[in-house]
Formats: sequence, C-alpha cells, structure tokens
Amino acid sequence: MKPETITLGDLKVNRLGFGAMRLPGKDVWGEPEDPERARAVLRRVVELGIDLIDTAWFYGPHVANRLIAEALHPYPKNLVIATKLGGRRTPDKGWAGFARPEQIREGHEHDLRDLKRDVIDVVHLRYNAHAGVPFLESLDAVIRLREEGKLRHIALSTVSVAQLEQALERTPIVAVQNMYNVQGGGGAIAKMTGAEVDDPDAVLAACEKRGIAFLPYFPLAMGAYGKKPLRALEAVAKKRGATPAQIAIAWLLARSPVMLPIPGTSRVDHLEENWAARNIELSPEELRAVAG
Repeated sequence: MKPETITLGDLKVNRLGFGAMRLPGKDVWGEPEDPERARAVLRRVVELGIDLIDTAWFYGPHVANRLIAEALHPYPKNLVIATKLGGRRTPDKGWAGFARPEQIREGHEHDLRDLKRDVIDVVHLRYNAHAGVPFLESLDAVIRLREEGKLRHIALSTVSVAQLEQALERTPIVAVQNMYNVQGGGGAIAKMTGAEVDDPDAVLAACEKRGIAFLPYFPLAMGAYGKKPLRALEAVAKKRGATPAQIAIAWLLARSPVMLPIPGTSRVDHLEENWAARNIELSPEELRAVAG
C-alpha cells in the first residue's frame, strides 16, 4: 500500500500535488486562452483535496502566480504553496539563469507580491550553471531569506547528489525537484541547465536515504521527453481502462515512498483523472513493463 501523505519539514501534504506551469499561455508565456478556465482548475484543485501547488514567478512570467491568487486568496489554511528561484524568462520566450544573490531576492519578492503572501511555505533553488553563479552563493541567498522570515523551508531543483550533500551541510533541505519519469531525464536536465546531474535514480536514492521528498517534473513522460515509453504506458492503460497519464502517475507513486508527483494541466477533466491515479495499484509485472 502506497503512503498517502508525505512531510515537507513540519508540513504534511497529500502525495500528489499540482504544478502550475501549464496555466499560462502557450510556451508558458502570457495569458491563457481562457483565464476563467484556469481559475476553475485551481478551485477544483482545492475541492479535490490537493494541498500542494508548485509554481514560480517566471511562469508567464507572473501569470501563474496571479491566477493562483485570483482563484484562491485568501488561501485555505492547509494549502502549501511551493515556488522556485534561480530562473527567469527572456524576451524570446527562452529560459535563463537568475541566480545572483540580488536576483534571488528580487525573484522572491515577485513571488510574495504576486501570490499575496508574507511568507512562502517551500522555496526551491533551481540550479543553473549557465547563470555563472556558484551554487553555494545562490543557496546562501535563499538561506538569508529564510533567516529574515520570508520563507519557511528550503528545497532544491536540478541538482546532483554532491550538490544535495553540500546544501545539507549548510541547511535542512525538505525536497528536491528534478526531472524524472519512466524514461529518466538526467541527460536532458544537464543539457538545459549545465548542471552536473547524476542518474535520476541516484538522486532519488539519496533523497530516500535522508527522508527528503522528491518532486519529479515532466512526470508524465509525454511529448518530446517521453516517446519511447508511450507504447508500454498505453498497453497497461488499455488493460486497466485508464489513461497513459494515470499509469505514469501510478508508476511514480509506486516507485518510491518519497516520490511526490506534481502533474499540471489546464483542464478540469485532466486534473480529476490525475487525482484518481493515486488509487491505481500496479502489479509487479505492470511496473516492470512500464519501466521497460
């Protein structure tokens, strides 16, 4: 039986969250085609019992956070909001590092203002070697924000085992958010960020050893990063009367007790399907088939 909840420091959440990256327009840029539909998704998130929303000021930019505040503020007491720092959007809709200490602070102020919060529950430092800033220099900037009472818990994103260990020597870490799905993803992270990312399973194992939550992004293994496993997902899904996305989520939940998927969507029906996936118990044979 899969554990139903997981802890992030002193916070307990259900072991399936919601990622807000899909709420803005195409390419995670600008306004969604139907803003009210996006707000309806967020309201349904809370109604279903999902109590973790993962977001970032640079989704849109500013669009995802603004929609969250419009739909849900004042927030339910049990709702945990996690953000990430270290990145920004460029005018050509690209992604770039934003990790100097003053940029870390600026990004956090964006999150606080857009979300209408005085304190953010969990803040991920998204490491990007292309930013040209030493990892620990960026981390120390996040630690200072916590010391000022502007955030509650520190987490990491796109990091290696070595960087996780370096961070733990300085501060408690409650979560790691790396790419992970049935196809892996370590090489893709390294290409995008320049990070020295280990095999995804090595980072997951390090989190398991320390009881740290692992939030997989691109969790559904769909699209450009997930062509290879689609046949296996589809076969198991057809047998189960489920969707491939549901099987991908069920596989992640079975993969490790510290796994905390945060699939995103801009549609209520897909949200409800994703939430229902937590009740799917895959057999050992199905787990092996999906993993390939």
